[in-house]
Amino acid sequence: MPKDIRKMLENYPEESVNLSSKHEHKFEAKLMKELHPEKSRKRPVFWLSVAASLALLVTVGVQLLYQKPPITPPTTEETNKISLGKISPELNTIETYYTNSIKLELSQLEMTDENKELVDSYLNKIGELTKEYKTLTKELNTKGVNDQTIDALISNLQLRLQLLQRLKKQLNNLKELNASKNEIV
Repeated sequence: MPKDIRKMLENYPEESVNLSSKHEHKFEAKLMKELHPEKSRKRPVFWLSVAASLALLVTVGVQLLYQKPPITPPTTEETNKISLGKISPELNTIETYYTNSIKLELSQLEMTDENKELVDSYLNKIGELTKEYKTLTKELNTKGVNDQTIDALISNLQLRLQLLQRLKKQLNNLKELNASKNEIV
């Protein structure tokens, strides 16, 4: 069954086909177009990739610049420090009450040129008491919890608050005295 194609084409009549004069040029143009396509403009894509890369670098740079430092867990030395508030909930309440009262009294102080010396003297005394409080807290950590140290810490807080209240009274008296002097004059 296999037939030779040459034998089949021997009996085939030749037909003459007239091609146009530009046929060869058209064929070459199509052939060149198929084999060598025009380069597409990839410039916008290139610039977009450059812009995206820059945006990524800026974002990473800003993240690194404003990154918070890692939180380190407190050391055993810090967690083992004893303070008045860590001994018991009642002592925590007492310490919180006195420290908040002291802060409130300090925030309500009105300092003027007339009362500056008086306020400074009281604040110096309170500063000394604060140093003593820190010393007592260190003693609490070194010697351990005992009633004398706890009583001394509470007394220190009470004394600081009393000094501030006394200062407030003296400032009010000074203000009233100045007001009465101004009325007389």
